[in-house]
Amino acid sequence: MSDTLKTAMQLAVNNKNYRYYSLAKLNEQINIAHLPFSLKILLENLLRHENGVDVTFEDIQALAQWDPQAQPATEIAFTPSRVVLQDFTGVPAVVDLAAMRDAMKSLGGDVQKINPLSPAELVIDHSVQVDKYGTADAAERNTQIEFERNKERYGFLKWGQSAFDTFKVVPPGNGIVHQVNLEYLARVVFGAEQNGELTAYPDTVVGTDSHTTMINGLGVLGWGVGGIEAEAAMLGQAISMLIPQVVGFKLTGRLPEGATATDLVLTVVEMLREHGVVGKFVEFFGSGLQHLPLADRATLANMAPEYGATCGIFPVDDETLRYLTLSGRSEEQVELVKQYAKAQGMFHDENSEDAEYTAVLELDMSTVVPSISGPKRPQDRIVLTEAKEKFQNLFNAFENGRDKKSIPVKAERGEYHFTDGDIAVAAITSCTNTSNPAVMLGAGLLARNAAEKGLTVKPWVKTSLAPGSKVVTHYLQSAGVLDDLETLGFNVVGFGCTTCIGNSGPLDPALSKAINDNDLVATSVLSGNRNFEGRIHADVRMNFLASPPLVVAYAIAGTMDIDVQKDPLGQDHEGRDVYLKDIWPSNHEIADTIQNNVSNDMFAKGYDGVFEGDDNWKNVKTSASELFDWQDDSTYIKNPPYFEGMTLDVAGISDIKGARVLAKLGDSVTTDHISPAGSIAEDSPAGRYLKAKGVDKSEFNSYGSRRGNHEVMMRGTFANIRLRNQLAPGTEGGWTRHQPSDEQMSIFDASIKYQKDQVPLVIIAGKEYGTGSSRDWAAKGTNLLGVKAVLVESYERIHRSNLVGMGVIPLQFKAGESAETYDLTGHETYDITGLENGNSKTAHITAHREDGSTVEFDVDVRIDTPKEVEYCRHGGILHYVLRNLAQ
Repeated sequence: MSDTLKTAMQLAVNNKNYRYYSLAKLNEQINIAHLPFSLKILLENLLRHENGVDVTFEDIQALAQWDPQAQPATEIAFTPSRVVLQDFTGVPAVVDLAAMRDAMKSLGGDVQKINPLSPAELVIDHSVQVDKYGTADAAERNTQIEFERNKERYGFLKWGQSAFDTFKVVPPGNGIVHQVNLEYLARVVFGAEQNGELTAYPDTVVGTDSHTTMINGLGVLGWGVGGIEAEAAMLGQAISMLIPQVVGFKLTGRLPEGATATDLVLTVVEMLREHGVVGKFVEFFGSGLQHLPLADRATLANMAPEYGATCGIFPVDDETLRYLTLSGRSEEQVELVKQYAKAQGMFHDENSEDAEYTAVLELDMSTVVPSISGPKRPQDRIVLTEAKEKFQNLFNAFENGRDKKSIPVKAERGEYHFTDGDIAVAAITSCTNTSNPAVMLGAGLLARNAAEKGLTVKPWVKTSLAPGSKVVTHYLQSAGVLDDLETLGFNVVGFGCTTCIGNSGPLDPALSKAINDNDLVATSVLSGNRNFEGRIHADVRMNFLASPPLVVAYAIAGTMDIDVQKDPLGQDHEGRDVYLKDIWPSNHEIADTIQNNVSNDMFAKGYDGVFEGDDNWKNVKTSASELFDWQDDSTYIKNPPYFEGMTLDVAGISDIKGARVLAKLGDSVTTDHISPAGSIAEDSPAGRYLKAKGVDKSEFNSYGSRRGNHEVMMRGTFANIRLRNQLAPGTEGGWTRHQPSDEQMSIFDASIKYQKDQVPLVIIAGKEYGTGSSRDWAAKGTNLLGVKAVLVESYERIHRSNLVGMGVIPLQFKAGESAETYDLTGHETYDITGLENGNSKTAHITAHREDGSTVEFDVDVRIDTPKEVEYCRHGGILHYVLRNLAQ
């Protein structure tokens, strides 16, 4: 390492001497006192990795002299300390690594070079589904079903754990990746050997899930990336990024009686979305931090993707140290965090001066009021007092003012009438809230109060409780409220992501039939972070985010067509009306319950033997070879075709001639619309593929569980039931019209037809293309469908980067222009020229219309950095890494 500025020094902690790169020493040469906390972490990263090639003195100087108002223009190389993965996105990452080993062998290289060079930890949390609910054995039965469905995938992951160095797997049944990361995996400060010397440095992380940002609440800089970027990071590749703008968010005051961290985060999401922070860092500061427990900070950090920021970070302070101690970290680790942060000027206390920011927003937390959000975007906050009126307006807009229907249903749990607006799914789910004892115990105390008054959940509501870690059940049991939640039907259904990612499981068949036969507007209420169309359940039209206590309250009411603060939720044993205020626990009661029932021994117990797994995991069979033994008949794990025919020669970026439009889409097309997710329909291309392979419909499992099989995933790309392709007007789902035949068919079938005829494809869309989770399959599927370029009005950060990582060229209309500007219908043939092997920031498009006329215009080429140009020239980031390692 170069260490041009001579910042390497020694730090004595716990009777050990650590080498570290001193920001105080740097400050003697360049004034960096004004830098935000997050940029100080990035600056240390550059100092430690300076080598004159990937990181230069000029890079360090550019970051040290950061101008808060400057538009991002300077590229730097960020090298994260570790990578965290969940199984939906982690399986294809490990599949790609296994495929790269095969490709490396074909290229004559050393297969052991395909190995993680920094810690990589995968938490299996996305596969459990709510098949069974409302019973004491629901979790056990769901776990059994999970292992039966996923034995191939789990065998593959066990192979990866033995085949790859520094790769660990947290088996199923332990919790949600981001909560496990917060409570157990995160170091905050590493003390590890680097270049032969014991070194102290910040814990930084990238993860294959956009909510990796939850760890920002602990002062760890990290964010979600696509699986392909994560794979590159695991293989030692720095992540190219532009020095970001940083928006400061000043918190003052404290939450009032009756308001929760969920209400706070929905308010913050709304404010930051309105301000606009896409591609920016957000950093929280202010006197309000002293009133904000670590769990509340984690809730705010978790939803950074919802407010659009790269990260939403809090500084290290006494609350950080308190939480590290509570969660069972060693005294030595806590002391290292404390001394290192103080030595680096990264420790926040009452004497800390505010940094300079690009902009500052301020929120007095005492003004926060109970809220929900929906029906399809987390930023669409609804004040709770206005929720009934808002629902009615939404219903009228959805159904063109028709009268509400009420249909009789004879279901397993009784006979009832199901009415428009009734709640079909009520779920306490998602690490956003299940990591927070205040809202979880708040829900438990509310359930106790409700049960004592004889309130029950309506029979049509599918209830579930999916704790983010075993720690949650320990403190719910200790407080004596788990029984009360179970009395209302909120039994533990498993430890992992469930309803929040669409693993809500089936509704009662009779209810599902009634909803679909009568076009009823069913709703859901969940304590999650995502409520996009079609995500939660295929039968549910409106999805609302709420705090866990409100989830329980709404489940008791059974409908969204209610003012829960004014209307009775139900009747007590004496037939008297019971209102929300009658059962809502006070802030003081919740705080006392936390104080008396959450302890560090619960964390120690919850994470004891966390990598070992239960008997189900121990009985999973696997092999111990350096190359994976691909099975031709597998429908879960397939060797992807990315490296077929690959040589050491680089093809470069060529102009595109004679392209057709596979789909023409509108605004706010999310990765949920693009990437396969949820259940697999029997009559879909993926369903037909599985049936042809002899898979019974009952064994289809979910798209997420089959992410290791490209044949399934490419068939499910752009197949979301709510996708509206303007080329196929009047349809919803993965439909298009093949050109020039104008024949309507599935997007997958059209893609195959185009590729057979060697016709390149493009996607055209509007604003905010690719918002949502950091799903690599949204880019991988796009690539495999033969799409060479995507042309939109604006991109979400991660998806644009993922497209580049798969060799798909992201193009953007000039400011103020759109497909409508040029009257583009999608029936044209497109020539895209002037790419100049990636050297040009502008391309020229000639669209040939059916009547023989043409329209021409320029677009921006959104290959943003020199490293991204290299990735595109190689055909993608994996090809770039593979060629470099092979040579």
